[in-house]
Amino acid sequence: MKKLLMILLVAFIGINSYAQSNTAKVIHLDDDTFKKKVFDYTKGGDWIFEGDKPVIVDFYADWCGPCKRIAPILKELQKEYGDAIQIYKVDTDMSPAVSSAFGIKSIPSLLFVPMKGKPTMAQGALPKETFVKAIDDVLGVKAPK
Repeated sequence: MKKLLMILLVAFIGINSYAQSNTAKVIHLDDDTFKKKVFDYTKGGDWIFEGDKPVIVDFYADWCGPCKRIAPILKELQKEYGDAIQIYKVDTDMSPAVSSAFGIKSIPSLLFVPMKGKPTMAQGALPKETFVKAIDDVLGVKAPK
């Protein structure tokens, strides 16, 4: 009996570790990684999305109160939607080039990037329901059930 419990415990830990390692996470980008994963704003010209799934880019700063309020909402949404979307964070103090390229003057500013078409910018500490509606309407991704 003890041996069976030990085997089940080891199996549970292994499965749980595998599941946690494969869960989607909010990813921080800087000026260079933004160009590779979202859009190379230095080339000029038309919008060409570099990603392989719809994304939300959160332009934020560590000192920003409203940014801190939406951070847990974004983490929760990333977990709920999993690999259907990707949420990125760009620290405007650490990544001035991309922030300037997108005309970020107030934070939080959120860039919703669908697979096709132009991105949409929103500003302010949005409630979760507004994020869910934008993910559905702008990104074309339905809420998980």
